[in-house]
Amino acid sequence: MRLLKLIYVAGGTLSVGLGVLGIFVPGLPTTVFLLIAAYLYMRSSEKMYKWLISNRLLGKYILDFHQKKGMTLPTKIYAISLMWLMISLSVIFFIPNPIIDYVVLGVGIIGTISMGFLVRTVKSDNADKS
Repeated sequence: MRLLKLIYVAGGTLSVGLGVLGIFVPGLPTTVFLLIAAYLYMRSSEKMYKWLISNRLLGKYILDFHQKKGMTLPTKIYAISLMWLMISLSVIFFIPNPIIDYVVLGVGIIGTISMGFLVRTVKSDNADKS
């Protein structure tokens, strides 16, 4: 059992790293990796799970998704906007090959469709208090 927990912690840590990297690399998903990390930490290390969900940058999105089984509209808008900002910067300034530009743009479109239509939109806490 100890080896399995170690594997889960390592996988969770790798997933957090990939999730954070996904903030800056277009086409690399952020939320998916953070949810995987939360799942692995939940089954292996209460300390790491609590660190992840209480992280001021990452925790709110994980908790909202986990508790509400979806994302609020402002969170979706923020995530999609940030994704397209990074895609645009990459395509305009960093990727010299037009074929790779099209691949990155295609992945961005797939990500936008997934986030917009496949991930459930839930009400924000502020809307519940009105």
